Parts: sequence; structure tokens; C-alpha cells
Amino acid sequence: MTFLERMAAASRERVERARATESDTKLARRAERTARPPALVLDRFDVIAELKLRSPAAGGLADAGFDSRAQLAAYARGGAAAVSVLTEPTEFKGELAHLADAAVQLKAARVPAMRKDFVTDPYQVLEARAAGAGGILVIVTMLDDAAVRALVDSARECGLFVLLEAFDRADLERLAPYDHAARGRDAAPLLAGVNCRDLRDLDVRFGRFAELAPYLPKHLPAVAESGIATADDVAAVARLGYRLALVGSSLMRAADPAAALAALIAAGRKTREAA
Repeated sequence: MTFLERMAAASRERVERARATESDTKLARRAERTARPPALVLDRFDVIAELKLRSPAAGGLADAGFDSRAQLAAYARGGAAAVSVLTEPTEFKGELAHLADAAVQLKAARVPAMRKDFVTDPYQVLEARAAGAGGILVIVTMLDDAAVRALVDSARECGLFVLLEAFDRADLERLAPYDHAARGRDAAPLLAGVNCRDLRDLDVRFGRFAELAPYLPKHLPAVAESGIATADDVAAVARLGYRLALVGSSLMRAADPAAALAALIAAGRKTREAA
């Protein structure tokens, strides 16, 4: 069983346990009572900064004295378009409480929080909405088309943006039916992500961004995920047509995450302006 398969199975088990405690109906009512999150607003180039305590590839990213509130404040000061918050408990040491706390803190800065997890069921979309999230990640390669559609439809009903994560050309081709934004009051964008870390084996190949650039859906803003640490990395993906980067480990390790984030955004926008 691959890493991704293990995570998907564990995610389904978490849904079963949660549903036994709170029904879909009760969760939906709680989600409806939750205040509307900030909208995702995009510029020429943007960064989704990530809050994660651990990753299976990098190990621990937060010591005993880590201050998540200070990290989130730094992301807001640095200009993050959104903040990705890990909620997977076993390999990433995340939890829904981290997402809820982030959503509360970021709301004043009008920065949406995004649930990053191995989402398999619309129940988890409702959990994200109830926690105050403004978006979710959907890993296309671990789901069939019906499951992806169910998650996207649920997210749009909740007014959440969706980052559809792909690993290869086949994944990207599956995004063709999806429009950038829905019409109406709850419209929220869809984003097409390319992860250069293949979660099936955790292998990272920065060259995957260039290999897949010709197949990026023209109608969806493209996000470069993983393996990005420097301004040169950001410039490279911006030249390829990516409009956002999702950056986690390097910002978690940065001595001044606000300055590091601002430098990445500036590099991306400068490159896009020159294109």
C-alpha cells in the first residue's frame, strides 16, 4: 500500500468515527451558523503559505516553543493570499482545532484558511466550513471522478474555494470539465495545482512543474506545490505560467517568515510583469 493509499484509508476511517458522533445533518447546521470566511483574492502572482507542524518527508517543523499565532500573523503581514493548515493527525500532527484557530486569527486580515488533508468525503468539506475555512484541498489522483465532483459541489455549496491537486498529465486532463468560478452569491474559485512531490512515493522532482506546464488547464489559475524554497524557485514556476505557489517547509523554518514570504511574492510578481 502506498503512502497516499494509507492516508486515504485513514481519512475514511476518521470520517466514520466523526459521523458516529455528529450526523451530516447536525454538522451541516453547525456549518451554516459559522460566519462567512474571507474570499480568496488573487493578484498577478500569489503565495499560499502553509502552517504544518510535521511532514513525513521533512520530519518535525515546529519545536516545543513554536508559536502558531506568531507564524500566522507573519503570514498575514507577508501578504499570503491564503494559509494552508494541515488537519491530518498521524503523519502531519494536524487537527481541525488548528484550522479553526487559524481561521479566527486570519479573519481580521481578510486571509482565508484552507483545509489541507486527504479529503475523501463531503462530510469533511462541512467540517472545514464549520471550522471557518475558506477553502479545501482535493487530491485528484486518489479519487474517482464522481468523488471529485461530489467534493467540488459540496465546496461550492459552502462557498469554499478548491485547490484541485494533480500529479501527472492524466490528473490535469480530468480538470477540463471544471469552471474557474461558479455564478452567484457563493461563487469561489477553483485552482489547478501541480505537486512536484508525488504522494504515492514522496519523491520530489522540481522538473515536474516544467513537464506538466503545457497541460495546465488554461481556464484555471495554476498553483505550484512543494519543492519551492527560494525566490529563484518562484521565478522559475512563474515563467512557466503558474500564478500561485504553495510554500510550507521553507517558511516554517524561516527566521523571519513575513520577510521570506514577501520576497517570494515579489519575485513571482516581478517575473509575471516581465513576461
